[in-house]
Amino acid sequence: MKSPNPIHVVWPGAAYPRGATWDGEGVNFALFSQHAEKVELCIFDDSGRHELQRIVLRERTDDVWHCYLPEARPGMAYGYRVHGPYKPEDGHRFNPHKLLIDPYAKDLVGKLRWSDALYGYTIGSKREDLSFDRRDSASFMPKGRVLETAFTWGDDRRPQIARQDMVIYEMHVRGFTMQHPDVPPELRGTYAALATAPVIDYLQRLGITTVELLPVHSYLNDRHLAEKGLQNYWGYNTLGFFAPEMRYSASRKVKEFKTMVKTLHSAGIEVILDVVYNHTCEGNQLGPTLSLRGVDNASYYIVNADNRRYYDDFTGCGNTVNLEHPRALQLVMDSLRYWVEEMHVDGFRFDLASALARESGKVENLGGFFDAIRQDPVLNRVKLIAEPWDLGHGGYQVGNFPLGWAEWNDRYRDGMRSYWKGDGGLLGEVASRLTGSQDLYGWSGKQPPASINFVTAHDGFTLHDLVSYNEKHNEANGEDNRDGSSNNHAWNCGVEGPTDDLDVLSLRARQKRNLLATLLLSQGVPMLLAGDESGHTQKGNNNVYCQDNELGWLDWALDDERAALRDFTRHLVHLRRRHPSFGRRSFFRGAPLQAGVAKDLIWYRPDGQEMSPGDWSDGNARCIAMFMSGHGIADMGPRGEPLVDDDFLLLFNAHHEDMDFTLPADGAPWRLRIDTASDTLPADEAPPLAQATLRVHCRSLVLLARPTRTQP
Repeated sequence: MKSPNPIHVVWPGAAYPRGATWDGEGVNFALFSQHAEKVELCIFDDSGRHELQRIVLRERTDDVWHCYLPEARPGMAYGYRVHGPYKPEDGHRFNPHKLLIDPYAKDLVGKLRWSDALYGYTIGSKREDLSFDRRDSASFMPKGRVLETAFTWGDDRRPQIARQDMVIYEMHVRGFTMQHPDVPPELRGTYAALATAPVIDYLQRLGITTVELLPVHSYLNDRHLAEKGLQNYWGYNTLGFFAPEMRYSASRKVKEFKTMVKTLHSAGIEVILDVVYNHTCEGNQLGPTLSLRGVDNASYYIVNADNRRYYDDFTGCGNTVNLEHPRALQLVMDSLRYWVEEMHVDGFRFDLASALARESGKVENLGGFFDAIRQDPVLNRVKLIAEPWDLGHGGYQVGNFPLGWAEWNDRYRDGMRSYWKGDGGLLGEVASRLTGSQDLYGWSGKQPPASINFVTAHDGFTLHDLVSYNEKHNEANGEDNRDGSSNNHAWNCGVEGPTDDLDVLSLRARQKRNLLATLLLSQGVPMLLAGDESGHTQKGNNNVYCQDNELGWLDWALDDERAALRDFTRHLVHLRRRHPSFGRRSFFRGAPLQAGVAKDLIWYRPDGQEMSPGDWSDGNARCIAMFMSGHGIADMGPRGEPLVDDDFLLLFNAHHEDMDFTLPADGAPWRLRIDTASDTLPADEAPPLAQATLRVHCRSLVLLARPTRTQP
């Protein structure tokens, strides 16, 4: 064990930067707390198990407590004890008996072990959180660790994928490789695994441009899950906004994450993080005191204006981070810049982003947080994606986020699921979603890439389960199947769950191809859920947030059917990336771009007649044809050159019977490019179609192409 008094010299230090900052000679410590009366820096041995020393931070500048330790070095473990009033009724929950994690800690050592000592009040007291607990929590807490941030990035360059060219792949760091046969066992489930050759090769061959990682910020395993022997698998329970989650690190070092990013960049793949700034793991007034609550509860969280003992919960997780407070806003902004500048990530998907916009309880889309992002010279250049809702009143804000932001488009998800399930009266909705959702985004000056299109995501059914189950089957979660959404727009194709019925299996396979083809041939940015390309199943569980096991991990053992689906998806992705028709920067005009050429977009009935206003309102119609002119692309190429593509014709038949479509005849013959009724891909040089009509199989999609009459 090291000396019980490792630090002999304490200098005043500076109020900025926040956190523990190694400058090559010593370490500066800085902690904001507006309402604290005293702050102690607690030094631990390198393992974080034994407290060695407490240093009172005597310097206070603009409510930032600070000191500089010239003898401190990277690797030092530390935490804080913050003294102040314990008056929950006034919003204050200071308790110096509780060791606190630095909100700016860039690395953590040790694991949290659940104990009643982690709570600022006495568990079981009749006064609940109005009571005061004097047990020391240090032995149960992880500790911050001073980080040496130096890393050799070499010639690392961001891929800078144009937004209209993105193909996003939503994945879980651990679940993606835990069962990967070609990843060394000691690396599976880690950042290092995502940097291995087999994973990189797979992503490149699939055609992925951008991986979106489920939360990698350090997070907490909920007590109620731990007591059931379960784990918080998804990670939407943030403990620290700077430190990467170490359970995903084979080396237990932060640089492993950086190596992963560098390797993906060298392969031309962007890295986007799913981030949770709307709430923290401390929960409601009965939650533990781990960090922000004990540092300055009244500043960091939105407390109820009428009774400050309680929180305004717009997240469903017990608390909401108060971005109206400048220091809380600064914490989030500093965290975002850290991940861009120090960790080289390419963008963020913001969980429950509407909560970040709330001011005085109301969603203000151009409020402080979005103004801060817009003017920030670092953050306004990266990819910004909103989950455009929260659980509070007025929280559903699809289409209302500021310029520069893209959004998860649940209107796309629900519309396409319902259409292929067989619901009627949806042709207008389908047409809007196929063409980039101009009704949602066009009014504000946005373009199709503002729409992140998806049919599945981590929270919900996988693609395979979407066509195999009508109802959720979440019994494994231990909540009597009450958790997870019951509104899934799912259809089991006639049998609930696994079956040997060949007709049902054939229909399910076709439905998977339908949904994948629709997604990848739509305007906007497609997002694939990892594993959907190969028919991954969660056995009907649509909420595997607590299933850190084979239920949530990808199964890489593919039979012929699953391998065929993977090949079909790969074909679709590469077809999309080859043809600018499917990734337009601007919306269709419904008119010719120049004299003598066809309109850029034409909608046809199966009989070959253009759709009339009355046709769109036909509740029984489930078939439509979409013509896209190769001369109708308004966008220019990177050097100002005109973009000309093949003409494309998409034939949609969600009816339960086959349907004959009359083909437009004013041009070269059509050639088959995709037919979801078949489990085999058409030949690259498919013969021209001689007939004037084409029979489209029930519940299937066909893509036809023909060369343009004049080439550029």
